[in-house]
Amino acid sequence: QVQLVESGGGLVQAGGSLRLSCVASGNIFAINSMAWYRQGPGKQRELVASISSGGYINYADSVKGRFTISRDNAKATVYLHMSGLKSEDTAMYYCNAFSDRRNYWGQGTQVSVSS
Repeated sequence: QVQLVESGGGLVQAGGSLRLSCVASGNIFAINSMAWYRQGPGKQRELVASISSGGYINYADSVKGRFTISRDNAKATVYLHMSGLKSEDTAMYYCNAFSDRRNYWGQGTQVSVSS
């Protein structure tokens, strides 16, 4: 079992920055990859960025060049640094961990961008 707790969301003006954090606990040594997803109003949940245990990183086209995912294995934490935020980035952001062939999710943290 893996538990995930996100933090760092909030209200920011367009063009601003935020850093989301996700702390994992439980069986963290079995985690293969971690990722950030988001779900905007009336939209489906979508992948924002992912990082594997080997450090391979993948970004959605819509956030390339603006968002950076990183992980601190010693702290069992994954970060999402978001800059150049746009109104369309407004969403609930969820942390995801893939471990032992199961997906685990955090409770989400809201990011709202005002134009």
